[in-house]
Amino acid sequence: MSRSDSTQPAAGTERIEDVDVSVEMQGSFLEYAYSVIYSRALPDARDGLKPVQRRILYQMNEMGLRPDRGHVKSARVVGEVMGKLHPHGDTAIYDALVRMAQAFTLRVPLIDGHGNFGSLDDGPAAPRYTEARLAAAALAMTENLDEDVVDFVPNYDNQLTQPDVLPAAYPNLLVNGASGIAVGMATNMAPHNLIEVVGAARHLLAHPDATLDDLMEFIPGPDLPTGGTIVGLAGIKDAYATGRGSFKTRARVSVEAITARKAGLVVTELPYLVGPEKVIEKIKDGVNSKKLSGISDVTDLTDRTKGLRLVIGIKTGFSPEAVLEQLYRVTPLEDSFNINAVALVDGGPQTLGLRQLLLVYVGHRIEVVTRRSAYRLARRKERLHLVEGLLVAIVDIDEVIQVIRASDDSEQARARLIDVFDLSQIQAEYILELRLRRLTRFSRIELEAERDQLLAEIAKLEKLLGSKQAIRTLVSDELAQVAERFGTPRRTLLTEAKPSIAGVSAAAARRNAAVLEVTDTPTRVYLSATGRIARVDLLPVSDDMPERVTPAQRRSKHDAVRSTLDTTSRAEIGAVTSRGRLIRFSPVDLPVMPPTSIQLAAGVKVGDYLALPNKDEKVLAIVSLDSPRAIALGTRQGIVKRVTPGDWANKPDFEIIALKPNDEVVGAVQGADDDELVFVATDSQLLRFPAGAVRPQGRTAGGMAGIKLTDGAHVLFFTSVPAHIAGTAVVTTVATSSQTLPGTDPGSAKVSEFAEYPAKGRGTGGVRSQRFLKGEDTLSVAWVGPSPARAVGADGSPRTLPESGSRRDASGTMLDAVVGAVGARIG
Repeated sequence: MSRSDSTQPAAGTERIEDVDVSVEMQGSFLEYAYSVIYSRALPDARDGLKPVQRRILYQMNEMGLRPDRGHVKSARVVGEVMGKLHPHGDTAIYDALVRMAQAFTLRVPLIDGHGNFGSLDDGPAAPRYTEARLAAAALAMTENLDEDVVDFVPNYDNQLTQPDVLPAAYPNLLVNGASGIAVGMATNMAPHNLIEVVGAARHLLAHPDATLDDLMEFIPGPDLPTGGTIVGLAGIKDAYATGRGSFKTRARVSVEAITARKAGLVVTELPYLVGPEKVIEKIKDGVNSKKLSGISDVTDLTDRTKGLRLVIGIKTGFSPEAVLEQLYRVTPLEDSFNINAVALVDGGPQTLGLRQLLLVYVGHRIEVVTRRSAYRLARRKERLHLVEGLLVAIVDIDEVIQVIRASDDSEQARARLIDVFDLSQIQAEYILELRLRRLTRFSRIELEAERDQLLAEIAKLEKLLGSKQAIRTLVSDELAQVAERFGTPRRTLLTEAKPSIAGVSAAAARRNAAVLEVTDTPTRVYLSATGRIARVDLLPVSDDMPERVTPAQRRSKHDAVRSTLDTTSRAEIGAVTSRGRLIRFSPVDLPVMPPTSIQLAAGVKVGDYLALPNKDEKVLAIVSLDSPRAIALGTRQGIVKRVTPGDWANKPDFEIIALKPNDEVVGAVQGADDDELVFVATDSQLLRFPAGAVRPQGRTAGGMAGIKLTDGAHVLFFTSVPAHIAGTAVVTTVATSSQTLPGTDPGSAKVSEFAEYPAKGRGTGGVRSQRFLKGEDTLSVAWVGPSPARAVGADGSPRTLPESGSRRDASGTMLDAVVGAVGARIG
């Protein structure tokens, strides 16, 4: 069409306008970009959900697909969501539904799937073959939607409404993470542990000015669904501070004997979103390209009962540790994760740090609880209004009936009821609709009880809405309940080990083969009084050269030492637990602290490192498996046993004492025959006797009588004191009342010289170690060891003890803070 034709259109035809293409493209692109960012790709910072995920959960909730109902076909869910709320295609909806059902993708799955929902290497079955319903955790995301807690907005065709955001009873964005690619930006967030995230949110509610370091005491790092190990924590702190950072994840690998003469690497946990088939493929490529050496075969023994188990065979003459270092460099056994915490805040994308993410969520929950409370208050006031009207009608029921019977119609009856009994129109209408069977004496009693209850609830809700602090407290309490219901122990181990450097050529790998081996260096392993474990690599010192790091140079900002062992980084050592077990492990993957600034708080929880299956089982000591010195054990019921190393089972863990019912080990120590064994009981009795008085027994024996206990008393502490420090050792005790809750009464403490306590025979009652003050009747903490003693709280923070020198049976000095444990100082 010529330009003259376009400028003079015929009557009734379409009108054509000239438009600048660059302006049109710019406007259209901005509209498209905004639509992708806001409506598809980025999660909302409040509930951590993208629109499609939110619509799936809401529609499944509307369909009644709760955990106590049966599964329905996924295709039905997809159809309902697409037809009513999300007109962007069934593939996008089903992909989002599948992701919310995968336990290896989300830390707390939101969909309970039935059927093939895929794996790390394979996709899911078609939606007509799988079934789904809401998981229990999803109900916490959608609860109270019918109580005006969030705004509802129209759907795409204005026929229905949908929530603008879900109430989200827990911080889903941090717990489950998120990933998405928008226009000009992307988001990638790692999952975290629900218990830790809730702890940080509750701390922020109680302390609005909390710093990032304060919050990282609760959230030390991500907790990935597939477990593994995070190495290097500097990138995590950067991400928490700025919203951008990266960290390395490693598979959890152990060296095991595949056959009597062949060792292998057994992989039981992989980095996040890395599948075993991808690892096997990369290993084969590395072997073929000569980048990997020393590998004989790879076998995938994964099944549904035992979980992931990838066995990598090692050729004879190769060090498994050196091969593992090669695998970390060349294969996805070590992978990187880049955090880019971009989420929608007030309708716009923002890059948020950890504190900002928690602030947005906490603000959302405060608004939800406030709106819910206001809604409930209004409903209760409405009901109270009706109940009061009914009570008026029941009191004068005869007159009410007479007024109604004398009226010509319902309108006249309503008007006369309002005039005669001073009722509102709503009350009068409710009385007219009342059934006669409600007008009994029991109905009046029930209505009066309901009125009293409504008045109490209204007063409670008005008091809640009148106090911002009360609302914050309620939000905190509800978060604690959610953590208790859905929280699980941490799966991912956090260490400060240095990550490997990827991309090493085959020639460089062969040239640096010796460097790949893990050096078996002298190291000192520390077990803290609060259950953290770490190591310090020791510098070699010759006889004619002074020690390079003196005890005065060592500093520990937190915690006290429970047990110390000098060993090597690749040695096999043992951990003795309260259940009488000895667990073999190697300190090679322990966090390494610099010898000039030892901070036990930087270590890992020993229970996480050893993967203890029971939370009640505690690690009491670390011992050498090669030392000829016997291990002495003391139990809660006063039993003592010494067992000599060498009689060990060829197992990763085994019992070294046969405990009686309801008994447990309270102390373990490895020492010489001329040491003195020490028991301290809750009734303040202390018994010391030579270790030589206890003959060593086999690991299956049950021990012998150690201390004679009075009725109601039990052993609180057990140790041995070497002969060379007996003259300088101290006894530290803390007395409290058994009637107070643990951790609430500081009590009184006393520090006295160990030499003041006379030695007694084994099996006797010992002597008193502290005289109880008025109101005190038990010891809560006891410790015997080298001077000076170090006291700490439950979190490892220091506590002040009285000066040493008190008489043996003197009373204690009142403390100003609760002491959680006492141990030795470093150095």
